[in-house]
Amino acid sequence: MRIDAEYGKYKILVTELFSDGLRKYRYYVLHGDWVEAGFDNSPDPRAIRLKYGEIGKEHAGEPVPHLHLEDKTRLSLTEEMTFADFVRWLNGNLEE
Repeated sequence: MRIDAEYGKYKILVTELFSDGLRKYRYYVLHGDWVEAGFDNSPDPRAIRLKYGEIGKEHAGEPVPHLHLEDKTRLSLTEEMTFADFVRWLNGNLEE
């Protein structure tokens, strides 16, 4: 699934892929070129380090649900996100 949409002053980018039995997702909210929020479960090295303290062989390439904020300068771990969860987050967290 791929969605490019506008929500008030924001651009919304959604990608969900199913491959190798895994669901990979990216849900991003942009204001111009600025990343307001970005939820994804990519094997981001910063997220892996935050979750495990280091990137060992057993965790390299592991998908880790996380949230990017402040133009991707801040990162926090999250629970797995679905598209419905993301829509609820949009409705509760963005000013129009």
